[in-house]
Amino acid sequence: MRWSNLSAPSDGGSLLDRAAPAAPPLPLALPGASVRTFDTPGFAGMTFYEIQAKSLINRVPGASRVPFEWTINPYRGCSHACAYCLSGDTPILMADGTTRRLADLRRGDSIMGTMGAGSTRRYVPTTVRDHWSTTKAAFRVTLADGTRLVSSGDHRFLTDRGWRHVSPAEAHQPALAVGDLMFGVGHFAEPPKESPDYRAGFLCGLIRGDAGRGDTGGAQSREGDAWIRADGYLEDVPLHEALRWPDLPTTGWYRGFLAGAFGAVGTADRLAISFTSGDRLFLSRVTSALTHLGLPSRSPVRVRGGATGTVEIDRDLWAALRFRHLTGIDGAPLDASGVGVRAGRQLAVVDIEDLGLTLPLFDISTGTGDFIADGVVSHNCFARHTHSYLDLDTGHDFDTKIVVKVNAGELIRRELAAPRWRGAHIAMGTNVDVYQRAEGRYRLMPEILAALRDHANPFSILTKGTLILRDLELLTQAAEVTRVGLSFSVGFLDEQVWRSVESGTPSPRRRLDAVRRLTDAGFAVGVLMAPILPGLTDTDESIDETVAAIAAAGATSVTPLPLHLRPGAREWYASWLTQTRPDLAPRYRELYGNGSYAPQTYQREITARVRMAARRHGLHRAEPGEARTVTPTDEPREDRQLTLL
Repeated sequence: MRWSNLSAPSDGGSLLDRAAPAAPPLPLALPGASVRTFDTPGFAGMTFYEIQAKSLINRVPGASRVPFEWTINPYRGCSHACAYCLSGDTPILMADGTTRRLADLRRGDSIMGTMGAGSTRRYVPTTVRDHWSTTKAAFRVTLADGTRLVSSGDHRFLTDRGWRHVSPAEAHQPALAVGDLMFGVGHFAEPPKESPDYRAGFLCGLIRGDAGRGDTGGAQSREGDAWIRADGYLEDVPLHEALRWPDLPTTGWYRGFLAGAFGAVGTADRLAISFTSGDRLFLSRVTSALTHLGLPSRSPVRVRGGATGTVEIDRDLWAALRFRHLTGIDGAPLDASGVGVRAGRQLAVVDIEDLGLTLPLFDISTGTGDFIADGVVSHNCFARHTHSYLDLDTGHDFDTKIVVKVNAGELIRRELAAPRWRGAHIAMGTNVDVYQRAEGRYRLMPEILAALRDHANPFSILTKGTLILRDLELLTQAAEVTRVGLSFSVGFLDEQVWRSVESGTPSPRRRLDAVRRLTDAGFAVGVLMAPILPGLTDTDESIDETVAAIAAAGATSVTPLPLHLRPGAREWYASWLTQTRPDLAPRYRELYGNGSYAPQTYQREITARVRMAARRHGLHRAEPGEARTVTPTDEPREDRQLTLL
């Protein structure tokens, strides 16, 4: 792998000579890496690439807007992120109303997703952005209508209680429960088998329907396709048999009959399916076939004096899809855009079963952040670009392929002892969280902290991970000999927003509990109130509640930071916003249409409102950057911590 930008040159040049950007380009292949997976639920489906890195301390590019010069990132990729996956056999609703196995989807496919929130959520077409497979412990969810969905434990479905994980690995994640009502249209019907009965029914519906069509037109544009299909069936079914009304039609015959009838006299308009004919008996047979298949319809209009009549199926998405799937018709365009998404008792969860098996599962990334899996609304992963410098994909790979610098402890001691290293402040948590879940297994931070302590090198940490409390003793020892800055990122308290945006992290309340533990231990902990989300967490109520909780936790300062949408995060957030709060899209276009940062006027307004809240709650509010400032050492320089993860 090309770690040259991070590695010491062969001539033994110093760290200052070999300083490089914090995010150098790396290829997908990692030769020499040890590939490891773990069977514990929290790491199911994840791959760890354990590498012997050549350097650990990296210089931040001069053009960067962050107020620090040196950083350490022992991990690349983040196990805070979530992954969701389903069985490859799961039928997925395409935008045209057909279905396709999840395993068979490809990038660029047009499928059905949803937008909005709660009772205002509506179906919209969306595009598959990425598709991948993995292997995970499998669970089976059974619904009241007989739907059986096989998924991983961390997969999420939309219910009347919000997004719910099938069997979450972390206690703070909302879990699916028996009795929850899922949103969607219900179980997709199995497509018909082209049995002799189906073929006979198709020929009967097509030929008799065509005879009764008269001058009504109907499906003239599709007649050629229907008759080409009929020509093939006539090789196996004699014409006189095809025209006969069977005494006891089978379900297969009814399916074929409706497909043939639609080919002759059927029309489709958005959700509507109708049959128009001058043959009263024929329309009666159509009604009987629909009733047999459980599809409600309007009674045929009485035919008098050669006039035509019409049979129409109920105009709802469930009926429109069920007719298409049961009959296997071709050429019936479906337009479900804007149709409301509903929950019903038939979609109630009746069982959640751990299959005790590890199975190959699949997932996709879409423009809306969701898709329709066997009739229910299902969550998917988002794509980010923060992993692209590794030549890994920006969605699934970021969440599940974690590069671990297992020799971090050895490297940090060697680099801190380099003759030209002057003991500059080092910021951690600048790219990915050093206290992400993977740290609980690899334990890289204790060695890093011990080395910084032994060399009395100033450092700071910004984290969302409560795992930092594990290293409290080491942090205390380091603070006795050098400057240690600790900051937590807590942008808001809203549980619903947290579950949607940061569900792989400890809850804001748990983070504030960690702030209290650290302040009780004597640390001056600053809180980066970030990100503040325009239209969601920037209300006076949200700001006041959050600042009050931060003050109560004993934080020494609070620094507000409105949402920063750099490339990758921008696409991720846009997908999330369009599916949850599309009404805010114009506001975000106004704020972020010209770049990654909100306008200065908005930033100043947020800063002023947080300052007022801090004064009300007796909390000193740091000036911009102050909460990130590390007390200067004896050297005449100012070292600062980071801005935003």
